[in-house]
Amino acid sequence: MKHRLHWTAAAIAACAALSAPAAIAKEKKSGEEELAELLEGREAGEPTSCISDFGPGRNLRIIDGTALVYGRGKTIYVNVTRNPDDIDDDDVLVTRRYGSQLCRLDIVTKVDRSSGFYAGNVFLTDFVPYTRVDEEEKEAAEG
Repeated sequence: MKHRLHWTAAAIAACAALSAPAAIAKEKKSGEEELAELLEGREAGEPTSCISDFGPGRNLRIIDGTALVYGRGKTIYVNVTRNPDDIDDDDVLVTRRYGSQLCRLDIVTKVDRSSGFYAGNVFLTDFVPYTRVDEEEKEAAEG
């Protein structure tokens, strides 16, 4: 009898341990929340129709249902696209550029990551630069 209680307690503890990660898992942030967090401490600049090519490692970040973010460091470029609800980080974006810059008229095709099939197009809009502003620079500009 004592042996059965020991195994029952062990089984209950194992079940509790397996379900604990689900109970403490954080809710996934919405795309708008993720973008707002990324833009915190940055100021928007004048929108532009093209941005310089950042090469193969241009650090594209896809924010589900919200925007495409290019670049890293002090300045990043945000493109909300004409169909932001169709943006999904499960898709692979294939860009056909005409020249050395990425422009809003370039063709961006989505390919499903798991099947490799065509999944639609993404229609770019103007790119909005967001530059990180140091507090000292901000005070000097206001002051």
